[in-house]
Amino acid sequence: MTIRKLIFTTFAIAALGRANAQTPTAYTIDADNLKAHIQPNMYGIFFEDINLAADGGVYAELVKNRSFEFDSHLAGWAQHEKNGGRGSVEVIDRRAERPENAHTIKVNVTSNTGFFGLSNEGFRGMGIKKGEVYTFTVTTRKPAGNAVKLLVELHDAKGAIIGKGQVRPTSADWQKYSVKFTATATDSKASLYVWLQGKGSVDMDMVSLFPQHTWKNRPGGLRADLVQKLADMKPGFLRFPGGCIVEGRDLQNRYQWKKSIGDIDQRENIINRWNTEFSERLTPDYYQTFGLGFMEYFMTAEDIGASPLPILNCGMACQFNTGQLVPLNELDPYVQDALDLIEFANGGPETQWGALRARLGHPKPFNLKMMGVGNEQWGEQYIQRWKIFTKAIKDKYPYIKIISSVGPYAEGEEFNRLDKFFRSNNADILDEHYYKAPKWFLANAARYDNYDRNGPRIFAGEYAAHSTLTTDALKKNNWESALAEAAFMTGLERNADIVIMASYAPLFAHVDGWQWAPDLIWYDNLRAYSTPSYYVQQLFSLNKGTDAVPLLKDGLAVSGKDGAYATASVDKNTRELIIKFVNVTDTAKSLTFNISSGATFQKTASVITLGNYAKDAVNSLDKPKNISPVNSTMAISGKVLNTTIEPNTFKIIRLKML
Repeated sequence: MTIRKLIFTTFAIAALGRANAQTPTAYTIDADNLKAHIQPNMYGIFFEDINLAADGGVYAELVKNRSFEFDSHLAGWAQHEKNGGRGSVEVIDRRAERPENAHTIKVNVTSNTGFFGLSNEGFRGMGIKKGEVYTFTVTTRKPAGNAVKLLVELHDAKGAIIGKGQVRPTSADWQKYSVKFTATATDSKASLYVWLQGKGSVDMDMVSLFPQHTWKNRPGGLRADLVQKLADMKPGFLRFPGGCIVEGRDLQNRYQWKKSIGDIDQRENIINRWNTEFSERLTPDYYQTFGLGFMEYFMTAEDIGASPLPILNCGMACQFNTGQLVPLNELDPYVQDALDLIEFANGGPETQWGALRARLGHPKPFNLKMMGVGNEQWGEQYIQRWKIFTKAIKDKYPYIKIISSVGPYAEGEEFNRLDKFFRSNNADILDEHYYKAPKWFLANAARYDNYDRNGPRIFAGEYAAHSTLTTDALKKNNWESALAEAAFMTGLERNADIVIMASYAPLFAHVDGWQWAPDLIWYDNLRAYSTPSYYVQQLFSLNKGTDAVPLLKDGLAVSGKDGAYATASVDKNTRELIIKFVNVTDTAKSLTFNISSGATFQKTASVITLGNYAKDAVNSLDKPKNISPVNSTMAISGKVLNTTIEPNTFKIIRLKML
């Protein structure tokens, strides 16, 4: 045990001793008074391709710039000669023929002996696992009589060969070739080499490498360990594709869902809008291949039991960038995209877009029920476009619930303006965002206590406690931030009649390629870890119950007085009472819960404890479970529960009703 841990453990034991000497604080729970129904999809996940979340992250493709569509067409690639081999590479522009995939390369081998080739560095390297089978594919063509063959090798960071295969192109027309081989070693910074042997030339496109074991073993699929972390949260919804990625820095760079479906080589690549957003975190090699497109988003949502929640551009680029607008009289194609997306998700095989969904392998509808119009928009321009979108969608699909932005901030003139407008126009759901210091979350746990119960429902669509409000490099996913989020979430759940959905943001971050911090899940090319905030989100999702019931102290909600935050719910499906309590002080709290209920309870309750950590404690790739939940049990006597909540702790207690 380290000295630091010993000191902290000694402090915790002393604090518990003081708590045991205290007179317990009494709380009441009216378990039969169902005050607010908690939506089954209350807690969900927010996905945006930021921090190498898609390409280089959850999308399992290992080759960067596989179709040579980066502005620097050979970015990520390097030329090599071996054993006297000679050659050259030409970038071919075929824009007139294939505007969506405008570039290929011609590799010319000018020597009769040796090897000439290219290597690809991957996304901050390639994560290769010993024993894993890898599939290399390439689309090529070569002149008749040409004897060039391709030798494929994986090299570890020191240059040793850890996997190899061979491809022999035979056709003068474009054709896809593949080879599988097994890696002989593990390396997180490996690279791919494609050697050409034999004098002649070969045209190449779509050079790709995938592991065999992806999520659900789908060829060309998603990274299994990262999707599993999402599935383990049992999220109620999946919001996609963002986020500011929806808007783009300008409208040409916006997300267009129709370009993200169908054959992979026909999905038009564009620069990622986070590529140059932050001068201190420039990522010039960050592009979107859309290998993770709308079809994959819908299927992933279905896989993990989440409701799909797509967000669409409403004719406005990011207002923090160009703020480019589509004139109102030119908005029809944007509106039609929204209508077509609903048909794509829900339409039958007799419809144009429903038929396309079926051809892409999913005859069954995705049961889309909600959609966001715009991401983080504000101002009169947004109101004008919102009206047009809303009328068109509601006229054709009245059952679709529309998510409406109240801007990027949790208060202020623009927030108030939009809030007032949407309430007067009977909007369905308002999307509120807050990236604030932990103290803001503690001070605002009662934010929704006095919201109008007859107004729109609330979606806490993007939020995270930021340990500092300075540079992102100093923002840590520490325990202080996660504990503040837990305290705030007790207020969301207590007000479940108003707040119907909530999601932390952003979701993913590559440790070597991030732009924004903090984030929920961090990873490198082989490993991943869950942050303390992840465990808070997961625990709320897995223990939400079906209906919130009153948990009070002296007749008042427990929302911060004396550093205590709490909520309670009943799960009618499992017949359990669920208590969530957050202690944000450095002193243990001795408590008594007096439960009013027509039911009796088992004498043993199950307990989940997340806490009693130093506030600056974090998880990491090397210590992924440094902060993680601990399961235990406790005794209950009749309808009285006596317990102690440790310092800086989030605790859940589940009592079984008999």
